[in-house]
Amino acid sequence: MKQFTYVIQDPLGIHARPAGALVKTAKPFADTAIQVVKGDKSVKATQLMKLMGLGVKTGDEITVTAEGPSEEAAIAAMEQFFKENL
Repeated sequence: MKQFTYVIQDPLGIHARPAGALVKTAKPFADTAIQVVKGDKSVKATQLMKLMGLGVKTGDEITVTAEGPSEEAAIAAMEQFFKENL
């Protein structure tokens, strides 16, 4: 399993637009379980409504985990996405 932590920089946090883009980034890695964790809540990176339901705001620290055959590529893609968009 691979993981990284990230502090959200976007002034609006994870809202509809970046959540949709996040789902699109995660979809190609269907063979790998990608989770976004905030506090004690964890959701799959491909579940748009649940991602927005985490209520991630500016300054919140999240952890992204990837486990499966493509975990190296998946975690690299997710980390790049967060740095560029959130």
